[in-house]
Amino acid sequence: MKKKKKFLYLFCVTLVLISVFCMTAYAAPTGDVAGAIESTWKDASAQIKTVVNKVVFPAIDLILAVFFFAKLGMAYFDYRKHGMFEWTAPAILFACLIFTLTAPLYIWQILGM
Repeated sequence: MKKKKKFLYLFCVTLVLISVFCMTAYAAPTGDVAGAIESTWKDASAQIKTVVNKVVFPAIDLILAVFFFAKLGMAYFDYRKHGMFEWTAPAILFACLIFTLTAPLYIWQILGM
């Protein structure tokens, strides 16, 4: 019974806090929600594009470059041990690295930004 009371109290406090901190958002005087979303997207798309080009793609490139050189080193040591060089994993990582290095040049035209 105490557990049930505690849960009910917590639920009521949560509802009160939600009702206190919520606010009504109006799209525009005409109620055009789609227009408000489109104008917000137009304002934010340039910032998103800049962040992706200057932060996200370089971070992905760095991670792929580290993985590529680590896998290349491991493949070399496997070659020294077994006498057979496995090209598949380094080739896939290299292709992904080339793809992400060149992606900022064409990805925005594909997405229509």
